Amino acid sequence: KNKMNIALNLNSFINEFEETCKRAKRNPKDIKIIGATKGQSIESIKAAISFGMSNFGENFVQEAEKKMDLVNPNAQWHFIGSIQSRKTKKIASLFHWVHSIDRVKIAQKLNRHRPIDKGGLNICIQINIDNEPNKSGIMLKDTKNFIFELQNFEMLKIRGLMSIPKPHSDLSKQRKGYEKMKNHFNELKKTFPFLDTLSMGMSGDYKAAIFEGSTMVRIGTRIFGPRE
Repeated sequence: KNKMNIALNLNSFINEFEETCKRAKRNPKDIKIIGATKGQSIESIKAAISFGMSNFGENFVQEAEKKMDLVNPNAQWHFIGSIQSRKTKKIASLFHWVHSIDRVKIAQKLNRHRPIDKGGLNICIQINIDNEPNKSGIMLKDTKNFIFELQNFEMLKIRGLMSIPKPHSDLSKQRKGYEKMKNHFNELKKTFPFLDTLSMGMSGDYKAAIFEGSTMVRIGTRIFGPRE
């Protein structure tokens, strides 16, 4: 039953995703769909892999680690949660991407713990786009200096920005925050031409994100249904 549900969900999501790309004049191949699998079972992840998904995002190291051992070794794993210092060693060795960097101290530890044979760890800098006091992320105005600092770490490959704006149900309001991100990203690229990633958009607002240039959307419930 579960596998059937995921097939149906994924199918309907992909249709809607491609339709959105068409309306936004974007090539769907330029946008990675990351399955947000927090609280989802190994069976669900395996089902998604069998229907062609290969990128998965996890928020908790221990939960992710259990899954990685039992899932296709070709899957790409993205760490999308907040990062505790004592978890940096595991994160640096297990994940291909980390989307939630907002402190130099954490970046320094990830850099130190990244195994040489795995090559550079792909990272995104988390931006607190709405300046919410209790939310992770740095302010837009601090991004440039932050990237200059991170460039000292040779085992980190700085790819771009990630953000989780305040939720809005209205598409035009959703687009406003993402538009700010896009404009800032394009501005940063003048100084840092290697930036290529905008990780933004989740099940409830991914369409707005695609219209504003997202290159990675993090989709959980739309594909996997409610968490177990």
